[in-house]
Order: sequence, then C-alpha cells, then structure tokens
Amino acid sequence: GDPNWGRIAAAAGYSGVQFDQANLGVQLGDIKLMENGQPLEFDAKAASKYLKDTCAVHGTVYIYVTVGTGPGTGVAWGCDLSYDYVKINAEYTT
Repeated sequence: GDPNWGRIAAAAGYSGVQFDQANLGVQLGDIKLMENGQPLEFDAKAASKYLKDTCAVHGTVYIYVTVGTGPGTGVAWGCDLSYDYVKINAEYTT
C-alpha cells in the first residue's frame, strides 16, 4: 500500500506557512517521496513496511517535510499513530 504522502503534502499546504510549492519535499524515514514539489518514484511496499515495522518496534515514525532552502528547522510530535491508524493509512492510496 501507499504511505499516503499526499496527505502530508496537503497538510503542509494548509499549515499557514508561506512557501513555494516548487520547494516542497516529503521523506518517510530514508525514503524520499517528493522533491522540488514533484512526486518521486519510490518503492511503496518498502515505505509501507517502514511504517508498520517502525511502529511495531518503537512507535516513532520519522516524516521529514521541507518547504524551502533556508536555515530554519522545526520539530513536531504527533499522536494517533496507533497500529490501526498506520495500517489503515498504509493501505490507503493517494
């Protein structure tokens, strides 16, 4: 299944942060899903496996979102990434 990178990109868009869409990047663990505002070819099964395996081991999934080329950074912690939530979204396609 698809790890649903579209929801992550959409969330960046409606976050209120001003950025050029051409700078948007999304990465799930070590797997790049989107770069320079464009979706990339990636192994959807590997991305889904990353979500499932990582949650099963320690529950922390790393999602990196880039919105520009400046020096700024930020960190956000979320919840509701239960096994069932990840399972549903790993099977949902963008």
